[in-house]
Order: sequence, then C-alpha cells, then structure tokens
Amino acid sequence: MVRRSLTGARAGGRSPVVAPPTKARMRRLLDVLAKTYPYARIELGFSFPLELLVATILSAQCTDARVNLVTPRLFKKYRSTGAYAEADPATFEEEIRSTGFFRSKAKNIIACCQKLSRDFGGQVPQTMDELTTLPGVGRKTANILLYNAYGIPGFAVDTHVARVTNRLGLVGRDDPDGIEEVLCKLIPREMWGQATHLFIFHGRRTCHAKQPRCQACSLRAVCPWPGKS
Repeated sequence: MVRRSLTGARAGGRSPVVAPPTKARMRRLLDVLAKTYPYARIELGFSFPLELLVATILSAQCTDARVNLVTPRLFKKYRSTGAYAEADPATFEEEIRSTGFFRSKAKNIIACCQKLSRDFGGQVPQTMDELTTLPGVGRKTANILLYNAYGIPGFAVDTHVARVTNRLGLVGRDDPDGIEEVLCKLIPREMWGQATHLFIFHGRRTCHAKQPRCQACSLRAVCPWPGKS
C-alpha cells in the first residue's frame, strides 16, 4: 500500500527548511494569519464532547461540510455513548455512507463508544493518554477533542497543517507526530489550539495542495516555498 504524504508532495507541498525556524518568526506568521482569518475556528458542528468525537472520526478523508450534512440526523438519533454502542452496524454504515470509508468508520465509532461505556462511564475522557486508547482515535483526533471540547491546549496536525508549515519552511518532515513536536516547541502552549485553526483555514482557503492562491496570500512575501506562483 502506498502511503499518502500529508504535505501533498506531488503538488509541491514540501520544501526544505531554508533557515532554522524561530519562535519570533512563528509569532509573526501567526499574527498575520490571525488578521487574515479572525473567524478561524473548528468547522465541525457539535454541541457536546461525544458529538465532536463522532464528527471528528467521520471527518477522516472527508470534508467538514460533508460531515455537517450527515451529523444533524445522526446526533438526533444517537444521543449517548450507549446508543452508539448498541447501534446495528449495517444500519449505521448506511447512515454515514456519504462520508467515505463508512465501514471502518462505523466499526471504530461503535467500538469507541462501547469502550467509553465500559471503561469511562460513558464520558469522553480529557487526557491524551486516555483518548488514544479509544478505537479510531489518534493524536490528531485527541488534540481536536482536548482543545475544542475542553479548552485544554492541543495541536492537531492534519494535511493542511502539514502542507502549510512545510511550505513556510517551519518543518521539513512528513510524519504528523514529528511535525507536532516541532511546532509545539515554536508556539506557546496556550496558543496551540488557535494556531491549529489558523493553519487549517489558510490551507483550506488559500494554500491549496494543487492550485494555491499565492497571489492572494497574506504570507506571500515571507514564504520561501519555491513552488509559489
């Protein structure tokens, strides 16, 4: 199986780190992005932690917009971990089919909620170590939960974060855990969550994988990526 690069290397997503990144440069970049996207926030719809957990699992290799079309009916039907844990797999697969990879997502969500019911009293835990014991939950999903559901600092690395930070010369690697480690050293802990949203918004709205909108980019003047137009 060929593993897809998070940085979108085929689209020129990765560039060498041109100079050692500094906390000061990172702060300047984030300041510009904060002015560009003052509304940056999570775009998955949810009302409480369990809903965010389910929505985040569904969002794997699927757009948030598509997930948001599926979850209102889903959340109305399944109101607790117990409801998901007892869901009929075949029925649940059909209910989430349009999000893609529906069989594995259904399996993970049901197993995840079974473990929540069995080991956590039906509640979504609030630590990285506990969250990553859940089926279908890795560091990215856990960090999304920690910050957006509980206000606990967490930095989530998705394809947009990986692509943007590589192009900006902040990291020079593809592995999500390594990227997270590098960026968390450059960004103050209290800013991890919002920095995630800023990089994601920039990746979704401007720094696209195949046809980046370099002419409209607020970071164009300081971006070292050789592929910029």
